[in-house]
Amino acid sequence: MEFSAEEIMKILPHRYPMLLVDRITACEPGICADGMKCVSMNEMTFCGHFPEYPVMPGVLILEALAQTGAVAILTLDEFKGKIPLFGGVKNARFRGQVRPGDRMELHCELTKRKGQVGIGKAVAKVDGKVVCSAELMFVIR
Repeated sequence: MEFSAEEIMKILPHRYPMLLVDRITACEPGICADGMKCVSMNEMTFCGHFPEYPVMPGVLILEALAQTGAVAILTLDEFKGKIPLFGGVKNARFRGQVRPGDRMELHCELTKRKGQVGIGKAVAKVDGKVVCSAELMFVIR
């Protein structure tokens, strides 16, 4: 399954400026999702992070990964219309920078789920190189 920006907004409750996934390029409901974020100099973040050397904050990279994983879980009938919340982050590693003009490739695989709580392994890449990896815990409300 693939989803456009308009279709993503039917799945995720996030809106500007917090919707951080532009497209879902593949999705297996309840299993995994791949997405992308086209990083633009026009984003508010770069007014202050940092004006002389714009770089996407790591916390927003993690949020983009979490939103990608949220698409995978919220496409299951039992969770449609629900709100995904962060439950935790483990083993986050930042191996590169994400800058304006980059196309960030996002992947999140749901590795464990019990009821409304789950864990996903997530990786973000730019130009095929890993810029971030983490284990994300989520709760569906």
